[in-house]
Amino acid sequence: MLALKLAYRNLMGAKLRTWLNMIVLSFAFLIIIWNKGLLSGWDQQARRDTIEWEIGGGQYWHENYDPYDPFTIEESHRKLSDATNNAINQGSLTPILISQASIYPEGRIQTVSLRGIDPDQNLLELPTSYLNKDIEELPAMIGQRAAQTFKLKVGDYVTVRWRDVNGTFDAKEAQIVHIFKTNVPPIDIGVVWVPLDRLQEMMQMEDEATILVTNQESGPIGSIVGWVFKDHYYLLTEIREMIEMKQVGGRVMFLILMALAMLAIFDTQVLSIFRRQKEIGTHIALGMTQRQVVALFTVEGAMHSVLAAILAAIYGIPLLYWQALKGWSMPEGTDSFGMTIAETIYPVYSISLVVGTTLVVLITTTIVSFIPSRRISKMNPTDAIRGKIQ
Repeated sequence: MLALKLAYRNLMGAKLRTWLNMIVLSFAFLIIIWNKGLLSGWDQQARRDTIEWEIGGGQYWHENYDPYDPFTIEESHRKLSDATNNAINQGSLTPILISQASIYPEGRIQTVSLRGIDPDQNLLELPTSYLNKDIEELPAMIGQRAAQTFKLKVGDYVTVRWRDVNGTFDAKEAQIVHIFKTNVPPIDIGVVWVPLDRLQEMMQMEDEATILVTNQESGPIGSIVGWVFKDHYYLLTEIREMIEMKQVGGRVMFLILMALAMLAIFDTQVLSIFRRQKEIGTHIALGMTQRQVVALFTVEGAMHSVLAAILAAIYGIPLLYWQALKGWSMPEGTDSFGMTIAETIYPVYSISLVVGTTLVVLITTTIVSFIPSRRISKMNPTDAIRGKIQ
């Protein structure tokens, strides 16, 4: 307790040096917490949107299906068993049939992924109810990114050409019945959604599908012959790797900020020991052991981080709270990068993040303060009182 009182008094006596160190450390606190909170918010939003819009509670893939190999699409379809159809009728699964096709907007040829889905499904956020159109043309739904790329709008007609299961080419007019907005590019860019039964008829793949999306609440229904289940960990790999890559940049910034702050603390401690040799000698002459004096100077250095945390809380809590409410608006064009990212990211600041950051800075500051303080143990008390530099 005595060491704390003496350390606090000495810090307040240093005035400007103490305030400069506190300000630098408080900036480090704030920026580190903000950066990690932003990445955490992005991660949570991306996972939530991808689950709600694309993968549900997980997916069953046809055993030959590989989304990164277009040559597997032609063979990636299978007739659904009676048990699977029962699960679909109970709302545990929704099938999606995927095929390759070409469209001709304004006479231009564009390769697309033609995906059939049940218009009455409710496992995904996709507004498939718009596909419930009793029209002669093929009702089609696309995302905003695809609409911009193809230069299409609601009500436009476009020719769709495909090759059925027998290798025969055919074509049909499709009408764009809806354009949806989503943060998940894989279901938007280069994708055209149509009613499942219409696509099955076109491809001559009656009651067949490529993937089966499971209900978020019930999850997988067990093993299905000819299908491979992919869980959230696998399906969210791209998002996880992307966030980890961004965290590397955050760690570099963290190291730079901590290096600057710790350099300031180290220099302050070295200067303080140099200027206060008489005081050190007096403390020892009055009965304090050299170990106690070392502890005093170490506590002084560590207290910088405590006072900086208080200062950061005073002006940082309102700023971070405002940022969490308003979010961080992403620049235009970000959604064209193919990443699952919202127009506005809302940071998430957890208790573990704040406490963990505070402990890391406190421990680091204590270590940096102790290193120059070790010199005190080598001082001769008599020479120190006389102001001689060792």
